[in-house]
Amino acid sequence: MKIVSVVGARPNFMKVDPLIREFKKVNAEHILVHTGQHYDENMSRIFFTDLELPVPDVWLGIGPNSPAVQFARIIERCEQVLKKENPDLVIVVGDVTSTAAVAITASTLNIPVAHVEAGLRSFDHSMPEEINRILTDHIAELLFATEPSAEKNLLNEGIPREKIHLVGNVMIDTLLRLRPKFEQSMIMDRLQLEAQAYSVLTLHRPSNVDDKETFAEIIDGLVEVSEKIPIIFPVHPRTEKNLKLMKIPTGNIRMLPPLGYLDFMKLFACSEFILTDSGGIQEEATVLGVPCLTLRQNTERPITVSMGTNRIVGVSKKAIVSEAAKIIEGEKPQGSIPPLWDGKTAERIAKIILDYES
Repeated sequence: MKIVSVVGARPNFMKVDPLIREFKKVNAEHILVHTGQHYDENMSRIFFTDLELPVPDVWLGIGPNSPAVQFARIIERCEQVLKKENPDLVIVVGDVTSTAAVAITASTLNIPVAHVEAGLRSFDHSMPEEINRILTDHIAELLFATEPSAEKNLLNEGIPREKIHLVGNVMIDTLLRLRPKFEQSMIMDRLQLEAQAYSVLTLHRPSNVDDKETFAEIIDGLVEVSEKIPIIFPVHPRTEKNLKLMKIPTGNIRMLPPLGYLDFMKLFACSEFILTDSGGIQEEATVLGVPCLTLRQNTERPITVSMGTNRIVGVSKKAIVSEAAKIIEGEKPQGSIPPLWDGKTAERIAKIILDYES
């Protein structure tokens, strides 16, 4: 069986890595394509080193641009690759521009698509990721869901049950495999930090960092939080650019360049809590048992709230300060690990894919 897997942004790498390992075990012919949607050294290449991923077989070199331009370029360049390779299956992961663009490209060439992390819904159509999820799920022949709500969403949208497989969370496979390794990271020593004596911030969503009023409100709240507990902020390139452009003061927030997977996960795992607008971090926080304050109005990963350590805070200064204060004062959310988040998701996915081919 010949399989093409496509990555485009940093979260994709953690999801493809365990799949590649499973395909090697069964000698399936596998081709890794990197669209280049994320182009920063620490946002992309260092992840291949940290995860011990093979060098991509194909690099599309899309680079920075608007989502629409990226979408068009991915379709154009990916079509050439898929025509040349003629795979039996194309695997896409997550919800970035590359995910939907590649799914559409494969569909036009009558190549079956498998979507890893299918069915997640925020029900907020202003999020580009939500549109990417819906498009991809309605194209895919194999839909691999991380949690029961995702399975329910797909059924509610009329997708046949036989296409849907509740398999668990493949990103947690990577976390559990690399946990012993990231626990050896020296990032804490380099930054002179003590465990549980600081919080970590990630912030990158366009809805949060592209609108000056919203961005300033969030940062204002975080500056106040940082007066009670240090905030360590590895800054996404998009966020850094807008901070400078909008001239938003960041007070005592300690800003760092983007970190590799191992250093970031060590920093994250040892923190008192994390503030984020990322989706995957909500899941990782649940498995690590780290309180998570999500700086959004919704989440497409509701199991991290119902079972995990995640709390939806919103973007108002008052709410951010209030929810952070609860944790600082000892009121921490207690969670448990969801079913099938056991480090064996890729094994289940690989078996389903091979059975599908046969």
